[in-house]
Order: sequence, then C-alpha cells, then structure tokens
Amino acid sequence: MKRSVLAAALLAATVLVIPAAATAQGVPGGIERGSREGERAAGPVGAIVGGAVGGVVGGVAGVLGVDQRPRFHSYVVERHHPSYTYRGDLRVGADLPEDGVTYYDVPPEYGVRDYRYTVVNGRTVLVDPRTHRIVEIVE
Repeated sequence: MKRSVLAAALLAATVLVIPAAATAQGVPGGIERGSREGERAAGPVGAIVGGAVGGVVGGVAGVLGVDQRPRFHSYVVERHHPSYTYRGDLRVGADLPEDGVTYYDVPPEYGVRDYRYTVVNGRTVLVDPRTHRIVEIVE
C-alpha cells in the first residue's frame, strides 16, 4: 500500500514538475523550481524527485531560458559583432582560444551572470570566461 501511494506521488510530482522546469533558467533554476513544484504536489519526496527532474530539464533547456533565446539572439544580431572563424567542431564543450576572440558581457536582464558571449562562425555562443569553453550555442 505504501509503495503504491509513494509511486503515485512520485508520478504526480514528475508530471507537474517537467512543464514547470522547462521554463526555468538552466540547471540551478530547474532544480529550484522543480523542487518547489514537486514539494507542493507530493510533499518531501516530491521535492526530491522534482529537484532532480528539474535539474535535468533545466540542463537540457540550457543556460538561457527557452523563452529568452530568440530575444537574446536578436540582441546579439543588432550589435553586429564580428564573427570569429573557428576551424574546429563548433559544439558545447569546445574550447575557444584566449587570443583573437572578443568576449562580451551578457546584459543583466537575461539572468546569466557567470558567462560571456561571442559570435563564432556566425553563431552566438555562451562561454565560460575562465576556461573559454562553450557552454551553450544560442539558436
């Protein structure tokens, strides 16, 4: 009996958390929001499940929220930054060189504090300024 109640609570938390977490900003926002929604739906167990699911969904959604991507992309295009030509495989996790690439601050309204952006091969990318590693390609 307890197992079926627990399973139902977990299922309810998961169903409620995934849509809410999809709008969260990246992993931290996904964990926070998923935990909150899961706890509301199924108590402490729901908070644990919701946090885990929210983090995964937030990681898939990326650093920028899903609804922020088009607006941020337009922001970058309007600035007409020069594009750096990168000969390697342009992907998340690729390391850009320290020299020759200009990195720009992300405006505060996008909620991205720890990363900068640049344009590589005509595409906007978010980069970790300490490692120069691409953390998101903004389409």
